[in-house]
Amino acid sequence: MEYFCKIKSPVGMLTVSSDGKNITGLWIEGQKYFANGLETDAEEKTLPVFENVQKWLDIYFSGKKPDIKLAFLPKGTPFQKSIWKILQKIPYGKTISYGEIASQYKIENGGKHTSARAVGTAVGRNPISILIPCHRVIGKDGSLTGYAGGLSKKMQLLQIEEIDLDD
Repeated sequence: MEYFCKIKSPVGMLTVSSDGKNITGLWIEGQKYFANGLETDAEEKTLPVFENVQKWLDIYFSGKKPDIKLAFLPKGTPFQKSIWKILQKIPYGKTISYGEIASQYKIENGGKHTSARAVGTAVGRNPISILIPCHRVIGKDGSLTGYAGGLSKKMQLLQIEEIDLDD
C-alpha cells in the first residue's frame, strides 16, 4: 500500500509518499514528473515516517544540516537508482557537476562509462526531491542548470544551504 501526506514548505506545498516504512517520493507542487495518480491510488495518512520527514524538513528549512536518518525506496531503473545513491553522498552545503557524478559512477561500477547527459536525465527523474539532493548538481562551469521543481526553487534550496554560485 502507498500512503501520502502534504507538507507546507518555503518552496511550496510538498507531497510525500511512503510504503509505510520508507520514503518513496517527495515532490514540490508543480514539479515536472510529479507522481501522477498518487493521490487517487494512495491513502492520505499520518504515519511516523511522515513525522520524521516533517522534522527533517523543519531543520533543513531553518538553515541547518538535518541529522535525522530517513530510509528511501525510490522507484526507477537500476541506472537511475545508482545515480540517486551518488546524489545522497553529496554533502550538505556542497555542489557537484553532472560530469563529476559520471566519473563517480564509473568508479563505482567497475569502469563502466556513462555520459554527463545520461546522468542529467537520471538526476531529473529523482522522485525524492530535497531529501535526495538533486538541487546540489550544477553545470561543469559552475552554472545553475535544470531542476524539475524549477530553477527559482533550486536557487532557494541552494541559498538555504548557503551555497554561493558566484564564487
